[in-house]
Amino acid sequence: MTYRTLASLLVLGFASAIPRVAFAADASYHHMHLTAPKPEEAAEWYIKHMECQAVPGRPERAKCGTTWFLFAAGTPSAPSVGSGVNHIGFSFRNVEAKLKALEAAGIKSEGPVRDVPNLFKLAFVSDPWGTRIELVEHPEYLGFHHVHLASTDPAKTLAWYKSTFGGKVTKMKDRVDAVLYDTVWLLAIPSKEPLAPTQKRAIDHIGFSFPNLDAAATEMKGKGIVFDTEPRPLTPPSPSSVKISFVGGPDSVRIEVVEPPK
Repeated sequence: MTYRTLASLLVLGFASAIPRVAFAADASYHHMHLTAPKPEEAAEWYIKHMECQAVPGRPERAKCGTTWFLFAAGTPSAPSVGSGVNHIGFSFRNVEAKLKALEAAGIKSEGPVRDVPNLFKLAFVSDPWGTRIELVEHPEYLGFHHVHLASTDPAKTLAWYKSTFGGKVTKMKDRVDAVLYDTVWLLAIPSKEPLAPTQKRAIDHIGFSFPNLDAAATEMKGKGIVFDTEPRPLTPPSPSSVKISFVGGPDSVRIEVVEPPK
């Protein structure tokens, strides 16, 4: 082996040992941030009715599959419908039985279960604070199922999320355009009318995470994305290693970009 070959191998080995910067493909869908006057009651509602899990020591939070549901204290200025996040979805094995149980608990539905050919059975309800919820029967993806955006240009919006936060471009049930983040589907429906900002509504914002927020922010800025809040440590009582930031997405959707605790 020549000296030049050995030197090249050493350089390559050293380079491979350096942690690479974050790319869009490193992103994960992280959380929903909803508004409710009493966050603890809201978290309990989702634990009881949407089969989410309690978070020990954090009664204002719930864990729905891999997605955090965080609740901020306040009175929502408006429901989710009319904003860039129209509704969210949960999947159950038997939607008819689930809707019946919710109605028996006093939760009003938008109508009976519909069976959409070549898709699945579905129905709609709302939580007490104005977040519209779609119930679907998609057994391969049980639990928290999707975020359904509204957009004046759905194809362009989904392309923006793919470029910014990665995910897999696909079609749900070979029918509905989507970006899939592990088990969470991101969908978009068309809107002919301009959409109101999400901030302070029932769904205040949605959240994505990167393992290295500073590196991700550098890449995002290179794509022309403007940060409303620059990456910064989250104040106590959260772990000091947590970093947060905010950007504006298409159709005035507020998006929190976080670096979870190591």
